[in-house]
Amino acid sequence: MSIFTRANSKIMTRPILEVNLQRLLHNYKFLCDIIKPATPSAVVKDNAYGLDAAVIAKTLYEGAECYDFWVAHAVEAEKIAPFVPGAHIYVLQGIGEDSLPLFEQYRLIPVISSPEMLSFWKKHKIKDIRPVIQIETGLNRLGFRENDLKKLSAADLKIFGMVMSHLACADEKDHFMNQHQLETFNRLRQKYFAGLPASLSASDGAFLGEEFCCNMVRLGAAMYGINTAPYRLNQMENIITVKAPVLQVTDLPKGEFVGYSATYRAGTDRKIAIVSIGYGDGLPRSLSNVGKVFFKQKGKMVEARIIGRVSMDNVICDVSDVAELKVGDWGYFIFDDYTLDDVARDAGTISYELLSRIGKNPRFRKDYML
Repeated sequence: MSIFTRANSKIMTRPILEVNLQRLLHNYKFLCDIIKPATPSAVVKDNAYGLDAAVIAKTLYEGAECYDFWVAHAVEAEKIAPFVPGAHIYVLQGIGEDSLPLFEQYRLIPVISSPEMLSFWKKHKIKDIRPVIQIETGLNRLGFRENDLKKLSAADLKIFGMVMSHLACADEKDHFMNQHQLETFNRLRQKYFAGLPASLSASDGAFLGEEFCCNMVRLGAAMYGINTAPYRLNQMENIITVKAPVLQVTDLPKGEFVGYSATYRAGTDRKIAIVSIGYGDGLPRSLSNVGKVFFKQKGKMVEARIIGRVSMDNVICDVSDVAELKVGDWGYFIFDDYTLDDVARDAGTISYELLSRIGKNPRFRKDYML
């Protein structure tokens, strides 16, 4: 359905998050072509960045033959397992007492990132499951350091089915850390895990070249339309639209203040609209007095500025230039011409955080289009 379809005349109060699953598939398949001959896999952690991991995983499994998925915690794997029978589900945060039953039930594959977790696995290993070992190459987050690797026995090294690491600066193509981490990863692979399948890159690393793709690439943010390679034009299609209904249109006389803390004062007579979305829905409060809302006017989108503070449930915007606005019309906060990346830039945050905050919010009505 086009975003230019005439607004419903009924009174609406909830914001809507539309997810275009056809574009999701397009992005995934586009990325698959970029990383060839590496195996693609899909990152659906954090409930697929809030877009509903079950829906996203099922779509990729059935529509793009994706059979490898990454989640952060076993409880996330539990939600997608029924929809991706036979697929490999990797758990990035690994395995512990709190998740062991789920690993056993769904035959999940843990990422082992410390000697202590390896000891736990050896006591509770699951037959025919070979975990992934994560090694530290420069991010200094989770992973075995080389001193840890030196202490592993020959039997320990044979436990694993894949070796992985994670790039720190892949969104900057020429950053020295990329080559440093690649060289470190390859050196440690050859020394300790020769011949073992490897995964170094997530979405941003996919654009750095074949040598960074190794055997498997973990496709996440780019698949959801985010520009993970900001040094180049975004080749991904936007997959989400966020819109919210206008609850009131009224006049704002010259000299009047707007919103909490009275941070905006009208220099001339203005017209304002109160729209039913706020920081309680995940809209960043930092968009106060700087954010944008768009309204449909005769087949075109007209920009209006957010004025005053973003409150928990509402934003107020200056619609003096929106000629025929009425209660029940829709204000667009994210769409093809004002994307996640654009909003995140204006809010002083990153697209990943913005999508996660909005996507997981239960106040949205989610509409999926395929």
